[in-house]
Amino acid sequence: MTELPLSIAQHYHDRTKYDPDTLGAKSHQLDWENQPVPFKEYKIGATIDLKPYLKKEPDGGKDVARKGLNRLSRLLFCTYGLTAKLATMTGGQIYLRSAPSAGGLYPAELYLISKGTPQLPPGLYNYQAGNHSLIRFWDSDVWPALQAATFWHPALEHTRLAIATSAVFFRSAWRYQDRAYRRIFLDTGHLLGNLELAASLTDYRPHPIAGFHDDALNELLYLDPTQESLITFIPLADLLDIDQNLPKYHTALPSATQTDYPSIPDGELLDYCHQATKINSDKTGIGGWSLSEKEEPEEDKYNFPFCSKVSTKTRPIDWRTNLEGLENTILKRRSTRAYSGAPLSFDELKALLDFTYHSEHYTYQNLDGYPDFFDLEDIQTFIAVSSVTGLDEGCYYYAPKAEELRQVRFKNFRRELHYLCLGQDLGRDASALVFHTADLKKAIAKYGDRVYRYLHLDAGHLGQRLNLAAIYMGLGVSGSGGFFDDRRPKWHF
Repeated sequence: MTELPLSIAQHYHDRTKYDPDTLGAKSHQLDWENQPVPFKEYKIGATIDLKPYLKKEPDGGKDVARKGLNRLSRLLFCTYGLTAKLATMTGGQIYLRSAPSAGGLYPAELYLISKGTPQLPPGLYNYQAGNHSLIRFWDSDVWPALQAATFWHPALEHTRLAIATSAVFFRSAWRYQDRAYRRIFLDTGHLLGNLELAASLTDYRPHPIAGFHDDALNELLYLDPTQESLITFIPLADLLDIDQNLPKYHTALPSATQTDYPSIPDGELLDYCHQATKINSDKTGIGGWSLSEKEEPEEDKYNFPFCSKVSTKTRPIDWRTNLEGLENTILKRRSTRAYSGAPLSFDELKALLDFTYHSEHYTYQNLDGYPDFFDLEDIQTFIAVSSVTGLDEGCYYYAPKAEELRQVRFKNFRRELHYLCLGQDLGRDASALVFHTADLKKAIAKYGDRVYRYLHLDAGHLGQRLNLAAIYMGLGVSGSGGFFDDRRPKWHF
């Protein structure tokens, strides 16, 4: 039987896999003299200092503009703010932010677009994380152009603010080369996880859109698409305005599936894949935006009669008595560098899974119970358990709809995990490892090659919820995008 040609997303995924036989040949010396700067500079523009507005205003505050800037200041700081500066041995500095980033490279840039509010005149703003400010680099109303570039998404009809996230590709590719494309979208997913939770604390509701006219949005924000490109566009509904309490809509759109492409040299694969997954049509044939109504879900996998099943139902983490605890958790988040090897309790693991995969359990705590993922039906989760008190060692499939773990392998995998994680001790010493996987071929059949973006955005979003729950509970946690791909179940991310 003749093999069908691989689409560009499948080709990219295969080409950027880590393999023990080729990893050494693909490694490269870092050019420290050409290390990218993680901040964007503007030569001209009006600056709005957001630092004076970080403290929460009393509920009785009557200054509408000040209250609005206070909410925006906290929202942006929790989403992507600078939370620490560390000195290096060479005399430089490492900057840490509220959202994690592979290698601490922070490829994302944040832009704020205003239609005109009491606190922000119409125009384009860049978030300057280095000094927590906004710089207004364009002072005209661009809202009609935004609506056209997002194919008249209904969320823009009543909102007056939006956030756009971009990627400066070289910041990540400097270290990770072509594989950086994966990490860039995972990083952006972490950022979206922060944004969704920070919005709950500041009375906003984000509506992330990942299906849009790429070139039109890049041009609108004056981006050089060979260096920087829009990744997500997020209208912000102000929940203090009843007219902006909007329903959810599907925000992922299909793109073409490209199977006819040239031989692409190493170092050019990232850019080619990104260009190939753009949507630059007038959306003819794509159809209109539809409401995100509850659909009949697919059956959870690995539901075998002989499969050992363990319920994960538990009481949700209680943020109500200390919602500031959530904000503080976002701001103090750090990736763990080494684990003690102490076991995790099964109750702790259940709480982590509940907060990560069951946001609907937290609506009564004034947290957004239905965050915007692009399509979680495409993500499958496995957990390798090495040391969890009250749970047998082995590999489990997590069935979120049934809220149960289904054991598919019976063994302690510490040695194998150490090897699969490129010899990183974190893989060996962790009590449990969570893997997000996808059937890439099936996902491409649904959305085209652009689904490669959606999969990583959703996996990163889930990962950030897991990060924050672990930090709040005093547990070590760290994400990893480096592993031997084909030594794990197929299509791991």
